[in-house]
Amino acid sequence: MSESNPRALRSSAERPASTASGYAMLLVVLIALLAIAFSAPQIGEGLWAPLVTVAGGLTLAFVSIGFYLLQPNQAAAILLFGEYQGTDRSTGLRWAWPWLIKKKISVRIHNITSERLKVNDLRGNPIEIASNVVWRVADTAQALFDVDDYREFVHIQIESAVRAIGSRYPYDDFTHEEMTLRGNAEHVSEELRTELQERVEMAGVHIDECRLTHLAYAQEIAQAMLRRQQAEAVIAARQKLVEGAVSMVETALEQLSDKNVVELDDERRAAMVSNLMVVLCSERDTQPVVNAGSLYQ
Repeated sequence: MSESNPRALRSSAERPASTASGYAMLLVVLIALLAIAFSAPQIGEGLWAPLVTVAGGLTLAFVSIGFYLLQPNQAAAILLFGEYQGTDRSTGLRWAWPWLIKKKISVRIHNITSERLKVNDLRGNPIEIASNVVWRVADTAQALFDVDDYREFVHIQIESAVRAIGSRYPYDDFTHEEMTLRGNAEHVSEELRTELQERVEMAGVHIDECRLTHLAYAQEIAQAMLRRQQAEAVIAARQKLVEGAVSMVETALEQLSDKNVVELDDERRAAMVSNLMVVLCSERDTQPVVNAGSLYQ
């Protein structure tokens, strides 16, 4: 953003801070304690004893204020009178000048499962959708200084991204001709991760993984859509059954004709086709009827 605009957001960027190891400063604290312990009993014997005691006490207080601890995957942003000086990511006992402010921030992996949101899909059907997001802070300066509350910011952007992705695709496609939320979960999850990464980039947050954890029609249309799915399944099964029956009848007639088993005129051929189709397409076992006469009686 242009710095000439006084109303523009001043974008931050993480950089290393100039700090020291706390273990080296412990030696200074030990020396100050020894000096106090040696000079305090001899205060009345000369001028040097009070001076050493006071100097040791001031040194002890000055050095002790600068200590702070950093656990693994924890960082501290260093501030001088409100101005960002850098970020310390070194773990263990650390030390910085006492007038510097240390704001600790976790850079560990966070795991959030969003609430079940009601969204209209691409076709306008109300659906319920939820997602699990794995994220972490990548830039501590942006997370602390470019957004008011980076955790709340991530939560809100997750909900916004899930709603956007949910309305971008249909829940299901019975013809299998387009991408859907249910049939292409891997692709949708990856697109959700990309969408969310773009939204939280300004907060210094990195999205490691996104996965849909819940996907279903809303309660008010769930029964109607279930009946529709059942009807589609029955139609598809019937279609496969008819295709198979027609193929079997065709094969039977061809073999009877090629092997000269029986001569069939058009009427007998039609009767045989009808009988075979009934047998092959029927949902129940068929009962054979024996014709004792001729076909025409």
